[in-house]
Amino acid sequence: MGIEVRNIVKRFGEFVALDDVSVTVADGSLTALLGPSGSGKSTLLRVIAGLETPESVGFVFQHYAVFKHMSVRDNVAFGLKIRKTPRDRVRARVDELLGLVHLSGWADRYPAQLSGGQRQRMALARALAVEPRVLLLDEPFGALDTRVREELREWLRRLHEEVHVTTIVVTHDQQEAMEVADQIVVVNDGRVEQTGTPAEVYERPQTDFVMEFVGPVTRVGSQVVRPHDLEIVADPSDGAVEAIVQRVVRLGFEVRAELLPADGPQFSVQLTRSEAEELELRGGDIVWVRADRTGVSAPA
Repeated sequence: MGIEVRNIVKRFGEFVALDDVSVTVADGSLTALLGPSGSGKSTLLRVIAGLETPESVGFVFQHYAVFKHMSVRDNVAFGLKIRKTPRDRVRARVDELLGLVHLSGWADRYPAQLSGGQRQRMALARALAVEPRVLLLDEPFGALDTRVREELREWLRRLHEEVHVTTIVVTHDQQEAMEVADQIVVVNDGRVEQTGTPAEVYERPQTDFVMEFVGPVTRVGSQVVRPHDLEIVADPSDGAVEAIVQRVVRLGFEVRAELLPADGPQFSVQLTRSEAEELELRGGDIVWVRADRTGVSAPA
């Protein structure tokens, strides 16, 4: 099922949570609603949920809303049982889903006996049990630690490739959106700033907000630039800015050079390890920096 909402306005008293918002979600796609806290992304998700009938929407909240007194199997089976699904079909469907989310060995355990990641996978299995046409995920991994979030992001992407249910996920995590989504809708102050593929949003931001919110940025004079779109050269050249190397930070496979120009604030340049080794950067060195024009925003 594809989803299209047009010119949505939502107010809470005098506060405008959504201001003329339009979003199109393709059938079978995975779309991320990305934005900072209070941007309106969760409100938009709830509006979308209200446009669908309960039988056609699966909804997974940031807090799992599990039935603590029920086993994993009974939690997943709950939606099927209240629909009076025959017992043999319930068991077959639950077994299928527990295998899909890698919880077959935990079917008889209770939620308190599961890790946070396992509880979230159980919640997703329960949402999928009724074969929804749309799956809505509101900050599904927000309560988990970084490592578990990373594992579940990869798992969700693989799961979506198997089930192909139209999915919308709300997140404030840029990396999460970039890794899992086919389409990203960037929301800010109740408005859609940009809609596009992860590559389009990152490489061709349409507003200063998108440029600065999606991915790292640094400022060189009046320009907002991605640190990896800056080049350090040893000699002056047209358009290059002179700067003193303040610090060189080695971060595994990449290196960050922190530079101070003569007439502006400090900025950083992201280099590969081989680039840094070739330049032999040291604190106090004078270098020149120029921007790859494809990676530079309009003047701030």
